[in-house]
Amino acid sequence: MAKTIREINERIRTGTAVILTAEEIIGMVKEKGVAETARNVDVVTTGTFGPMCSSGAFLNFGHSTPGIRMNKVWLNDVPAYAGIAAVDAYLGATEMSETLGMQYGGAHVIEELVAGKDVELRAESYGTDCYPRRKIRTTINRNNINQAYMFNPRNAYQNYSAATNSTEKIMYTYMGTLLPKFGNVTYSTSGELSPLLNDPEYRTVGIGTRIFLGGTQGFVAWEGTQHDPGQVRLENGTPAAQAGTLAVIGDLKKMDSRYIRAAVYEKYGVSLFVGIGIPIPLLDEDMVRRTAVTNRDIMTQVVDKSGRENLNLRVTYEQLHSGSIEINGKKVSTAPLSSLKMAREIAANLKGWMEKGEFLLTEPVAPLPMHTTRLNRLEIRGDFHEDR
Repeated sequence: MAKTIREINERIRTGTAVILTAEEIIGMVKEKGVAETARNVDVVTTGTFGPMCSSGAFLNFGHSTPGIRMNKVWLNDVPAYAGIAAVDAYLGATEMSETLGMQYGGAHVIEELVAGKDVELRAESYGTDCYPRRKIRTTINRNNINQAYMFNPRNAYQNYSAATNSTEKIMYTYMGTLLPKFGNVTYSTSGELSPLLNDPEYRTVGIGTRIFLGGTQGFVAWEGTQHDPGQVRLENGTPAAQAGTLAVIGDLKKMDSRYIRAAVYEKYGVSLFVGIGIPIPLLDEDMVRRTAVTNRDIMTQVVDKSGRENLNLRVTYEQLHSGSIEINGKKVSTAPLSSLKMAREIAANLKGWMEKGEFLLTEPVAPLPMHTTRLNRLEIRGDFHEDR
C-alpha cells in the first residue's frame, strides 16, 4: 500500500511513525521481507560526515558609523569575497590564511563561528559619499552579526571514487596522502548509510527537502555543482561512480561544531568536514528495496590520481571496509576519509528528532535532474598554454 508524505508527517506529529536508520532497515527487510517492512516502517534516516571542500558561509556584518562599503575583507586573516554588497561577504571553506598558509583557512573560521568564538574582522574600502569609512578592524561572533548561513554548492556526493597512486612518489591530494606504487587506497563515502545511495534516483530528495545539516535543520537548495547522474548504474539503481551532488543551505548560528569541523590535508590545503543526514520516506515497496541496499551491493571505481593508469577497477564498499583490496594482483590497504561512527550518529540523531516530532518531512518543490549530459571539461584555447 502506497503512503504519502502528508500521511507520514501526521504519524510523526502523533508519535506513531516507525523510523529506522539505513543500517536497521537492512536487518528488518532480511527478517520480515519487503512487503511487511513497507507496511510497518515509515522513514529511513541516513548520514554522512566527510570532507566537503565546496562549502562556505554568507555573512552580514551590520553597518558601522560612519559606514563602509567593504571591498576587501579578512576574517582571522583569511580573505572572504566581498563583491556582493556593502557589508556582505562569502567565506569559502578552502580559502587559506595570508599568514599561516595551508595550516589555517576558511574552514577553521567557520568552525570557530559555529562554536561561538570571536573572530577578527578586517576590511578596506575605496570610500564613497554614502560609505566614507575606508578601513575597519573589529571582532565579530555569531551573536553580534546579522545573518550567518552556510550555503554549500557541492555536498553529499552520491558515490565518490576511491583514490590510489601508481607513481614512484608520494602524492599529497584532497583524498589524503597517497603512497607510491599503489601503496594505499582512500575513499570517502559512508556506503549503505550514504543519503543519495538510499534514494538513488532522487524520488524523494529534491529542491526544498529538509535535511540534517551541521547539527541543525537545513534544506536542499539546488542540484550541486558537478551533479552528473548519468553515470553507469547497477541493477539496484545505485551509480558505480560519483553521480549526484547537492547544494545545501542552513543557519550557521544554530549549528554544532561537532558536525562542522575544519581539516588540513598535508601539502594540499584546507577542507571542511560537514555532517549531513537525509530522511527517506518509504512511500512504497520500491523505496524499501532502495533503502535496504548493503555495502555488498554498492560499488565505486578506483582511480589513479596521477592519471598515469586507467585501472578500470570497481570494488564494493564491503571490500573497502574490509581493510584491503587487490590491484593488479597486489594486496593494497584501504582507509576511509569519512567517519562511519559520525555517520551512524547523525542517522541516529535524525531518527530521534523525528520520533520526538521535532523534524517533519517536506515535499520537494522541484525534482533533481536525473538525466543530464556529461560534464564539460575545461579546455585551453587560442594562444594560452598550460602553466605547470
